[in-house]
Amino acid sequence: MEPTFSIISTALVLTFILDPFGNVPLLLTILKDIDRKHHRRIIIREMIIGLIILVLFLFAGRSFLNIFHLETSSVSIAGGLIFLIIALRLIFPAPDGSSIFSSTGGEPFIVPIAMPMVAGPSALATLMVMANNHEGHLSGLFFAVLIAWGATAIILLLSPLFFRLLRKKGLVALEKLMGMLLLIMAVQMLLNGISEYAHTLMATFEN
Repeated sequence: MEPTFSIISTALVLTFILDPFGNVPLLLTILKDIDRKHHRRIIIREMIIGLIILVLFLFAGRSFLNIFHLETSSVSIAGGLIFLIIALRLIFPAPDGSSIFSSTGGEPFIVPIAMPMVAGPSALATLMVMANNHEGHLSGLFFAVLIAWGATAIILLLSPLFFRLLRKKGLVALEKLMGMLLLIMAVQMLLNGISEYAHTLMATFEN
């Protein structure tokens, strides 16, 4: 049975995955050596490129899963594990504060803002899982992606303001809160996948 779908809750999950507040300090580091007059233009351009990648993967990712004949239960469990890993990384970051992203010399183009900051492996894998679990709601998923992307774009465009208001400690606290919420969602997705797999096994033995 297809899981219950909600555009708002899906958009919320995607926003957690995109982790805009966690990316604020990183974005400011990437753009620190670039004239502030160009910051807004660069962020808008990179966000649009990231959105294109997310949308393409949303619609093409489902076909990719069908090629390998993946069961819904296995995809749900995989999605739960992905969420779990992301949540743990948000709650327990690297001791040295390092990130998987790195700043590049000159003006950034596609890497590292559009990819992997916006359209990163976690976001793309999550879209694959969601497209498979909610194959009848691709239009709703598209709007959920737009909402999450829009919220992320606004936060990143206002990154200097958020950094001044929350400071580094405030951003870290907010990121940990997002990680806790995502952890709860990860456990629920794992339980749903395991339950569905158990029912499939029981039906197989009964037959």
